[in-house]
Order: sequence, then C-alpha cells, then structure tokens
Amino acid sequence: MPNKKKSLLTKFLKWRYKNLSNKTFVQILSVVIGFLAGLAAVTLKNLTYFIEAFLEEGIIFSENQLYFILPIIGLTLVFLYVKYVHKEKLEHAVSSILFSLSKKRGVLSTKQIYTPLITAPLTVGFGGSTGLLGPAVASGSALSSWLSRWLHVDAKTRSLLVACASAGAISSIFQSPIAAIIFAVEVFSLDLTMLSVLPLLLASISGVLTSYFFLGNESLFSFSLTQGFDLNDTLFYLLLGVSTGFASIYFTRMYFGIFKLFKPLKSPKYRLLVGGLAIGIMLYFIPPLYGEGFGFINNLLDGNHLTALGTTPFDDYTHNIWVVIALLFGITIFKAIAMTTTFAAGGGGGIFIPTMVMGSALGNVVAKAINNLGFGFQVSEANFTLIGMAGLIAGVIHAPLTAIFLIAEITGGYQLFVPLMITASISYLITRNTLDYTIYTRELARQGALLTHNKDQAVLTLMQLDDVIETNFKSVRPNMTLGEMLKEAVTKSTRNIFPVVNVDQKLMGILLLDDIREIMFNADLYEVTYVETLMHAPPEKIFYEKDDMKQIMQKFQESGAWNLPVIKNEKYYGFVSKSKLLTAYRRELLNYTR
Repeated sequence: MPNKKKSLLTKFLKWRYKNLSNKTFVQILSVVIGFLAGLAAVTLKNLTYFIEAFLEEGIIFSENQLYFILPIIGLTLVFLYVKYVHKEKLEHAVSSILFSLSKKRGVLSTKQIYTPLITAPLTVGFGGSTGLLGPAVASGSALSSWLSRWLHVDAKTRSLLVACASAGAISSIFQSPIAAIIFAVEVFSLDLTMLSVLPLLLASISGVLTSYFFLGNESLFSFSLTQGFDLNDTLFYLLLGVSTGFASIYFTRMYFGIFKLFKPLKSPKYRLLVGGLAIGIMLYFIPPLYGEGFGFINNLLDGNHLTALGTTPFDDYTHNIWVVIALLFGITIFKAIAMTTTFAAGGGGGIFIPTMVMGSALGNVVAKAINNLGFGFQVSEANFTLIGMAGLIAGVIHAPLTAIFLIAEITGGYQLFVPLMITASISYLITRNTLDYTIYTRELARQGALLTHNKDQAVLTLMQLDDVIETNFKSVRPNMTLGEMLKEAVTKSTRNIFPVVNVDQKLMGILLLDDIREIMFNADLYEVTYVETLMHAPPEKIFYEKDDMKQIMQKFQESGAWNLPVIKNEKYYGFVSKSKLLTAYRRELLNYTR
C-alpha cells in the first residue's frame, strides 16, 4: 500500500511539472491551505465553545465556586496530554513558526497540526485566560508545512505557504481578510512582492469563505457605528494612544516577569497547582477573565458594563460609576497576569485575543473617566472600546497596520480610520522606542533567529552555519615533529591551514603553510623542530552554539582572516572560509529577493 501511494504521488508530481507552472501550482496550494487553516480555526472555536457551554451552567449554579477548581482541571488535562501523548514541551505558537521560517526552512513538526486543537480548547474552555488565534495559526501553519513537504515544494515557497496558512487562520477567526494579509507581512516579516501578495490573498479569501460556510456571516462583534470621528475628540484619542502605549509595555514586562517568578518551580506539577489556584482566585473576583473574553468585549460595545463585569463580590457597589471604572481597570491590570499565569502553569493558547480584551477594557475606562470627570466632555464609549483594542495590538505585537485594519474590518467601522491611526501609531511609537522586541520575538532575537524587514539582516538569519563549515582539514598534534607534520598532514592535504589539537580534540592553535614555507625543505630541522613551537593562536574563533551569522561576519571583518576555526562542544569542529561565507550569502540573497 505505501508503494502504491508513493507511485500515485510520483505520477501526480510528474503531471504537475508537465502541466502546471510553479506560479499556478503555488496559487492552487494557497487556496487549499487557506481552506485547511480555516477548517483548523473553525474546529478550534467549536471545540472550545462546546466545553464552555457544557461548564457554563455549573458555574452559574455554583455561584462562581467552580472558578476555583475548573482551571486546575483544565491544566491537569493539558499536563497529562503533554506528558503521555505529546511528550515535548509546549511551544509558543507564533514564536515557533518564526523560528521555523528562519532556521528550519519552514519545517514544522506534524504534532503541531493536532496538539493546539487539544491543548487550547482544554485550557480556554476550562477558564484559562488565553486566546485561540495563536493555536489556530500554529495548526494551520503545521498543516501547510506538512503538505508542502509532501508535495516536494522548495524551502522559499514553503515559507510563503506557511505565511498563507496564518493569513487563512486569522481571516477565518476574525472574518477579516485584509488584516490577515497585513499580519503575515508585519509579524512574519514577509518580503511583499506580487508573487507573494496573490497567494496570501487567495489563502485569506479561502479562509474567510470556510468560516462563512461553517459559522455563517455573523460578525464577531455586535457593533453598529452611531458616532463617527469628531475633530474635537482628537486630544482624547491622543490620550488613549499614550495610555495603550504604556499598557502595552506593562503587558509585555508582566509576561516575562511572571515567567521569571515561576522559574524556581522546577516541577510541572507545582507550576500547575500554583498557577491553577492563582487563576481560580482571579476568576472568582473578576469573572470576565474566564476564557477568551469575546462576550466581555461585546457587552462593553453594547453599553452593558454590569453584564460585562458579571457577578462579583462588589455587586452592591456597582451603582457608583467610579467603582465600575475601578473594576474595569482591574481587568486591564489582571488580564495580563491571568494570561501569563495560564501559560506559566502549562496551559496552551495565544496572546492576541487577551491583548484585545485588555485594550477594550482600557479604552472603556478612558472613555468613562472622560465622561464622568464633570468637565462637560462626552465621547463614545463604544468607539473608545474598539480603538483601545487597536492601541494594545499595535503596542504589544508591534503591528500597527494589522491593528488598524483588523478593528476596522471586524466592526465595519471604517469611519473610525483616523482615530484608529492616531491611537495605534502613538501606542506603537511609545512601545517600539521602549521595547526592542515583542513577546513573540525577544527570545528569537537572543538566538539570532529573528527575521526582519531588513534584507541584509534577514539573509544572515536565514543562512545556516552548517552549510558553510568545512571539515576537510588535516589536524596535527602539538608534539609532532616538523618531519611528521610534513609526512602526515602537508603531503596529504589540499589546504594551507592546519588545526593543532590535543588528544581530546581541543584546539591548541593553528599552523599555516606560510609559517613553515622557509624551513619545510630543511631536513636538519625535521627531527628537532616541533609543531608547538611553530603554532600560533587563531585571530578569532567561531563558537557553534553561540555565534549567529551576523557575529561571524563581524569576526571576519574585525580580524581580517580568511579562515576561522569552529569550536563545537568545546572541541575543534572545522573551519569557515570567508570566500565560502560570502558565496553562500550572495546565493541566499538572490534566493530571498527572487
């Protein structure tokens, strides 16, 4: 049977090479991948909503008492799945995709196809305060990677199709095809050309049509614009931009800070217990932190802030608007804490939708504060709720265009383009000038695995050190005589450089042919001259586990060397030559800009 399948695939590939151009084939694949990514997103949403609906009656009946136990149950189920089925550490969805694009030529593990469809619904459905967008993107991208490899697609096209999958997933979840394309360009640092725009567009359309087919054309947010942009409100939108900018900085720093707090808890069981209890306590006092939070956003957009807040221990005081403002501000503060605690405790999910929830709460707080300060100002709370979401998205993930078009598309609020631009741009500028990297990219930047829109930097990131290391050098021992070196190394090598290593293969120095040229024919020195007296230290060393391609290029530039030794696991491994490095760079640059 496997041979028959292989034969059918071979026949299909031969037919495809004869009858379809590569451009047409990629366009067809982008439609298929958009559909598969949309299907993954729909499946993820339905599974999560099924779990939430099943548990909802119990929560109401128990008067929030179940909030203490449900997150622990969900996290326990995720823990058991990861330990006994997945058997690998859960990876952050978008970060793992970015790493695969920069260092694995778009290859993603097939486990990523189904694992997010299990861990995210269990986490979010049982109250974990994360989102579903990241898992949907991860599942769709893994499907795209698997299909691309199965159909023998080259690495550059495979990376484009992975980005198409992300566009399809986002388009399906939010029914926002334009924002989905922009997300792929902004977050994945895709080089936007006509060759990449059309596949992204086709995948995005395919994803949104899949969503319409399975879920209907009901909009994600129940919003109808009643008040457009008023020039007199410009100052308040500037204020909202500043607020969301600082909130984005808080969100990002809180994310890394909580992970640091959990680091001393070595056992996953302790992290699960501590995190689950912490989430349960937060949910008891602040019920809107439960799950994704789209219901909370819709209630705020409808002006039902009491329904949005749910049943809390402070219900007797919510007749006072400033208590309501304080509770909403508490959601702004604690959403980041609840989300990160869920991740640190071992849960799955994404950060995008929690960002939107936090932004909606903050936007509503700013509007309510303006309207109730007693200075006679009145602004639209619904508009500020929407635009607050855009401000947080722009600041947290450094994607202002995605933020603007996403909010405009999912609400039909194109009349709010100007305030969206004002708030998103200010939030982005404040955050970008304070934090160099996002939650998605900080660890990748440390590893030298971050793709950017800087072509030179992107090409260096895409280059693989293994592709330029040469190992056909004859090594010599420090205690070798000149005669032994000539016989064992020089006469058997086509290279003019010789690494000097000890019995443990540790590099002691190097020896160039130029170093012995004047004495190599003097037979009187063959038995009395030793390698250790002739060798010298290399001008620089390349450390396999530590140095990225940018650092390697810099070492060549500063040392002026033509060959540098590579140290792997503290032992000599090979050499990198400047000529081969530059040739590989030119080849990758041509491939990248093709």
